[in-house]
Amino acid sequence: MEERLVELAQKLAASLPPGDLDQTLSRITAAAVEVLPDVSMSSISIQHSDGKLDTVAPTHDVLCEVDARQYELREGPCYEAAADAGNIVSTDVANDDRFPRYRAVAVEAGIRAQVGVRLFDSAKSQGALNLYSDRVGAFEDLGSLADLFREQSAMALAYAQEVQTLRDAVTTRQLIGQAVGIVMERYQLNDQRAFAFLARLSSTRNVKLRVVAEEVLAELGRSE
Repeated sequence: MEERLVELAQKLAASLPPGDLDQTLSRITAAAVEVLPDVSMSSISIQHSDGKLDTVAPTHDVLCEVDARQYELREGPCYEAAADAGNIVSTDVANDDRFPRYRAVAVEAGIRAQVGVRLFDSAKSQGALNLYSDRVGAFEDLGSLADLFREQSAMALAYAQEVQTLRDAVTTRQLIGQAVGIVMERYQLNDQRAFAFLARLSSTRNVKLRVVAEEVLAELGRSE
């Protein structure tokens, strides 16, 4: 088993190079199919702070419908791993009494075994990795392999989220700078007073400065 874990770690390192968030999510599901035993399809479920669930980076189009049905039914490994803490394993979905409504959906889609692995938790969202197999009895010994995959994926996601945060910060600074420039020109203000004008709008309306800047660019910029 130790040699198998080392081999898996090496494959994951090659499959999950640093990248942006969208690239990383797609690489995680693709790596799951390539590296983990018996995985024929994979997707990621994300539950947002408002409770809405979305599927991202599916390796097969059928998973968009399969995952959506689990969200609708509020039942199945995909739903439970994203909505609740913990990992969910079903080695024989067709005969799994935990999912009386979803199991027919799975069988129709050719799914015979399924796993939901909690992938990340944050203030704004929770995510789960969904693993699907066309073989009954798959995932019985997933154990340590799933743990290692989750840890490697979490590292890749953490890096991608840092990159995304930095990019968002740069974009925000650029937007605010452009809005300040428009206000300076339109109202003949210096940069400090133009920025103070935007800040007052932000405070009065209780919205983020970035939103105010976007609105200024849309409204005043359009009439230039």
